[in-house]
Amino acid sequence: MELKKDSNSVSIDMLLIVHSEKRRAAQGAHSDRQADPGALLQRRGGLQGIGNGLRRWQKLEGNELHGNLAEKQHPQQTQIITSYDNQGTQLTVEVHPRDAMPQLLKKFSLAKCLQGDKNGNTRPRQPGGKDAHAYPWDRSSLKSMPLDLRQFEKLDTYASQVTVKSGLDELVSDLLQEAHSDLERVRAIWIWICHHIEYDIEAAQEKDRQAFKPTDILRTQKTNCDGYAGLFEKMCRIAGVQCMTVPGYSKGFGYQTGQSFSGEFDHAWNAVYLDGRWHLVDSTWGSGLVDSATSKFTFLYNEFYFLTHPALFIEDHFPDNKNWQLLKPPQSLRQFENNMYHKSEFYNKGMLSAHPETSMIKTVNGKAMVTIESCAPTLFMFMLNGKQEHGLLSLRKNGMKLEVYPPTVGTHKLQIFAKGNSDIYSSVLEYTLKCNYVDDTVQLPAELHQPVGPSWFSEQMGITKPSHPHPIIHTSDGRCSVSFGVEEGISVLASLHGDDGLITEETQRRYIFQLQREKRTELKVQLPHAGKFALKIFVKKRQEAGNYIFVFNYLLCCTNTKVNWPMFPESFGNWGQDNELLEPLTGVLPANRNVPFKLKLHGIAKALVKGQDTWPLTLNSEGYWEGSCSTAGCQEVYVMVLENANHNFYSYILKYKVNAQ
Repeated sequence: MELKKDSNSVSIDMLLIVHSEKRRAAQGAHSDRQADPGALLQRRGGLQGIGNGLRRWQKLEGNELHGNLAEKQHPQQTQIITSYDNQGTQLTVEVHPRDAMPQLLKKFSLAKCLQGDKNGNTRPRQPGGKDAHAYPWDRSSLKSMPLDLRQFEKLDTYASQVTVKSGLDELVSDLLQEAHSDLERVRAIWIWICHHIEYDIEAAQEKDRQAFKPTDILRTQKTNCDGYAGLFEKMCRIAGVQCMTVPGYSKGFGYQTGQSFSGEFDHAWNAVYLDGRWHLVDSTWGSGLVDSATSKFTFLYNEFYFLTHPALFIEDHFPDNKNWQLLKPPQSLRQFENNMYHKSEFYNKGMLSAHPETSMIKTVNGKAMVTIESCAPTLFMFMLNGKQEHGLLSLRKNGMKLEVYPPTVGTHKLQIFAKGNSDIYSSVLEYTLKCNYVDDTVQLPAELHQPVGPSWFSEQMGITKPSHPHPIIHTSDGRCSVSFGVEEGISVLASLHGDDGLITEETQRRYIFQLQREKRTELKVQLPHAGKFALKIFVKKRQEAGNYIFVFNYLLCCTNTKVNWPMFPESFGNWGQDNELLEPLTGVLPANRNVPFKLKLHGIAKALVKGQDTWPLTLNSEGYWEGSCSTAGCQEVYVMVLENANHNFYSYILKYKVNAQ
């Protein structure tokens, strides 16, 4: 047989002729001359493993094969079935009556553009240089073509509400009522599938994945990834848009950081041909997610997997044919396995890059560090082995920095979450930490929450120009003073937390004394002993009801074992934020002593100190109330004020304890 080649074609050197079943049995009550060629193929084992390993069964629906099949059938006549794999290889099967001569014993070739199918679709060239995008990602866009998602708002709403009336053809026809271009046709199909087809977890976990007919998918509204891809391809072809199903490996449900891939492909997605170029979509992952704890599927639309930029798509999709990466240069399977996996939410929430760029991190001197760059200010949090402990996370204007100190030698799971524009933190990164050394000098308080140190967020919440911009404060004598500007109408609350139990919930604020100096708040802190402490800062709008909101905390460190500061005096509700206490600052007074008092109090008619007796305070020329009090014969001392000279009711504002004799 002479096979001619030219510059625009590829010769095929295989011809498969399939005779009817009757040929194998001389007798029988039924003739197979009109046998369904699809059923015949299924009896022979199906079109399994064509080309580069599309490892799934191809089945017929009605008179058409599911997949990339173009078919001609004539009753009582020769039937020809032509199939194309992902490489463009053509496999033709001829089914004819027993005594008929084969009509396909002739040369044939596959040109760059094939003849149209029954819907008038033409098959463009395989992906090449024109389709390739540069790797790594250039940060220009999450999409492979310029898109303004606002242009789809009306179409998306319409497509998501279309219901199935009869068959697939009518469904596609209804969807295209509001679509006026190939891009809009693809978009309408994508939106409908993502909002109506549920992921069939049981079917996905079967060892031998079954092929889903489009009619079955429409009836049950459930399928696996092969079904999603097959349905998407079928609907696109009905709509007159070129589409291919692409099998491969994925970092999806059940993926473990750093795992290797081999054997059967575990996923399938699509490539669509728009504006003279191939683009990638994954309607399975666009429709929702599977909860790893409950193994239940939840519809949760994900825009990321519609026309995804190939340099981002390759992070969790590795096709069987490297050409379908649409990348220059293409990545190897080993690179795919080792490269950092940024979840779709990483990009959805505005992240640009992360360091380290590998999923496995080894600690250095007991510490691992992760940084993330984002295109806008973003809130982050982390978990180490499921707990928000053993790390310092500080926010930056465009990203964050995280220092992690694993508490034990071994392997640890580090998860990083980002908030973005939503009210929900979503997982964006996962690392595996390998720690071979623990720094015992670094023991962070369990109550040290995130973030640490002031940032754009604290400024947004009304705290400005902090005296200590760095999150860690070292003190040699166990005392420190922190100040910052406070916007009008904002109240500040602070508390101190350690891990030894000496600081109880009742005394968390007694080691901090808060002073107001003009438009700045000062926090005087005295530590009860050496160690590490979390100084938490909360804010609240004075005119609004509700609780204080946590903003950030400092890490206070003191190595001086001689430190043993007492608590500050207890303050009551009438202690105004603009008041100032100069002395005594200690909350415990010596017994049988005359103790001087000096305070600045605003809007006060009279002030006094009450122990066993009462001592009035006088207002000096500098605006301070001064005086002294004897602690003899008493256990407690109070500072009291009279706000209205026409009344005789004094209010308690400060309380001191007196040491036992």
